[in-house]
Amino acid sequence: MDETMMFHTNNEGGSAREILQEIHAALLDKGYDPINQLVGYLMSGDPVYITSHAQARTKIRKIERYELLEELVRHYLSSLEREIGEG
Repeated sequence: MDETMMFHTNNEGGSAREILQEIHAALLDKGYDPINQLVGYLMSGDPVYITSHAQARTKIRKIERYELLEELVRHYLSSLEREIGEG
């Protein structure tokens, strides 16, 4: 495995961004720390880290974890680019 592999995703059932926003809101509504809960879910794959409030647990199961990670990395890197551009 010395070659770079291409990784493609599909966004059926809503975009990763939309789902993350909805999950974030549901976790805040229930008083949870969204970062801790999402990291727990992404690391373990166990949906118990996500509240069932507002159907958040059902929603997060509609999208693959790698798609959620892709969205998080995309957002993080774009924010770094903005910081560099402002600096």
